[in-house]
Amino acid sequence: MNQAIHFKTSMFDVSKEKENPINPIHGLSLLEWLRKKLEGKIEITEPEAEDWGWYSELEYEGGNYLIGACAFFEKGDDPTLEIEWVFQVHKYRSLKEKLLGKNKMTTSDSCFQFFKGLLDQEPGIKEVEVA
Repeated sequence: MNQAIHFKTSMFDVSKEKENPINPIHGLSLLEWLRKKLEGKIEITEPEAEDWGWYSELEYEGGNYLIGACAFFEKGDDPTLEIEWVFQVHKYRSLKEKLLGKNKMTTSDSCFQFFKGLLDQEPGIKEVEVA
C-alpha cells in the first residue's frame, strides 16, 4: 500500500515540465528537485512517466522504494500560484513478505518519515498532511 503526503507550494513551475507522454499529469519538477537536493546522500533514479504522474526509485536503509509525484494543475491555470501536490512512497516487498503480511508500508516507515520531514522543513512547502 502506498502512503501519501499532500501539500501546497508555488516552488515549481510545472508549465515548464517535459510533457508526460502517457497522461498529461505534472509532477516531474518535484522529483527532479528531490534528486538534486539529495545528490550525494541518496541515489534516486531519473523520473519516469506513469499514467498517474511521475515516479523514481531509490534504496533507503536497505529497502527498495518507489516515490511518485503528481500536481493538480490544468492547462490555463496560473503556474505561479500555489499548486496542490501528492507525493507518495511505496515499499517494494518480496512475495514471501506479502504472503506473510510482513514489512508493510506504513506512515511510520523510516523512508516515509524521511521524506515527510524533508517536506515539513522546506519553507516554500505548506499544509503538509499525511493522507
